[in-house]
Amino acid sequence: MKRQPAVAGYFYPSSRDQLLQLIREYTHEELNKVEAKAIISPHAGYQYSGPVAGAVFSSVVLPELIVLLGPNHREVPTVMAIYPEGSWLTPLGEVPIDKSLAHKIKERCSVIEESEEAHAYEHSLEVQLPFIQYFQSSAAIVPISISYYASYPQLEELGMALAEIIQAEERPVLIVASSDMSHYVDAETAREKDFLAIGQIEKLDARGLIEVVRRKDISMCGYLPTAVALVAAKRLGAVKGELVKYQTSGDVTGDYNEVVGYAGIRIY
Repeated sequence: MKRQPAVAGYFYPSSRDQLLQLIREYTHEELNKVEAKAIISPHAGYQYSGPVAGAVFSSVVLPELIVLLGPNHREVPTVMAIYPEGSWLTPLGEVPIDKSLAHKIKERCSVIEESEEAHAYEHSLEVQLPFIQYFQSSAAIVPISISYYASYPQLEELGMALAEIIQAEERPVLIVASSDMSHYVDAETAREKDFLAIGQIEKLDARGLIEVVRRKDISMCGYLPTAVALVAAKRLGAVKGELVKYQTSGDVTGDYNEVVGYAGIRIY
């Protein structure tokens, strides 16, 4: 099974050379790299969210094994869908699925189901891959898509399962949770609301994040995958989250009346 790119030429360049050039522009060599348990990275078009994604990927040591957690923006019947084997393609080449780790996750977490269909057109995980390929050419991945209907017990079950499996792994594993922040509000409102959510992430409070997103009506599309990452990272010994970069689409377009927010956060 080889998943073809769904948004190459739309969210990011379809040309290998153009894509590499763009990622290099977003790379921050001066940042001190830490060995993180997880990162939160945005997933919009690179012209908008690329600088934030580039900053957060530049700030961590990227291991050869990555678990990808992202929201599913489409109505699919699977609450938590894992892509179990094969590879994903981008203009930078092929990224293999770590079949062994995928199998362990499926066996350990009762909510996980295998589904290629759930991943076929979803962009939230795909747009992370060129950054992963750039910073770690030997990377293998396990993609997991999470629907908006997942309950907190299901999220916690997956987070705890990931932690237990990663603890038992001989190889280091990084969790990458994909999320944008507020959508289509003015920049001042976006910043105010987004930093309420960021504050909960920095405290590694998964329940607190879900509660504040819902209570304050924050249109953070990947808050459920982020909650899973927080549960897992905390169980793995992480003590804090740290905001690496925040900006909005208005910083690119100059239109601050209706923006989308982007945050890059490392958890270690």
